[in-house]
Amino acid sequence: MARVTVEDCVDKVDNRFELVLLAGHRARMISGGSSITIDRDKDKNPVVALREIAEETVSPGDLKEDLIHSLQKYVEVDEPETQEPPLLIGADDDIPDIVPLDTSEKAVVFDQLSEDELLRGMEGLVPPDRSDD
Repeated sequence: MARVTVEDCVDKVDNRFELVLLAGHRARMISGGSSITIDRDKDKNPVVALREIAEETVSPGDLKEDLIHSLQKYVEVDEPETQEPPLLIGADDDIPDIVPLDTSEKAVVFDQLSEDELLRGMEGLVPPDRSDD
């Protein structure tokens, strides 16, 4: 029964290694109490998982996403920012570069260097000594 089921699944999931991973993950889900979507017919969990994939009662894409999610140790969560960032306006001379949304705040002022001043400052920098470790 399992050989026929694997052959039925190969056209649903091209890579046999990926099929083994997905079926194994689904079998562990069934062992953990997840409801099955087909009749068991005295089959064990791995065969039930393969039959579910073959009959497309569970989506291989959904199984893959669930497998990836189960293997992740750290999940990044996008949290909304507490304050809105300042709006940037074009580089016109008469309009400041940064306009804060809240008019009660003071405008941010940056020091400006000319290219010559920057080059003179960089000439004074010395690269660190190389060590032969």
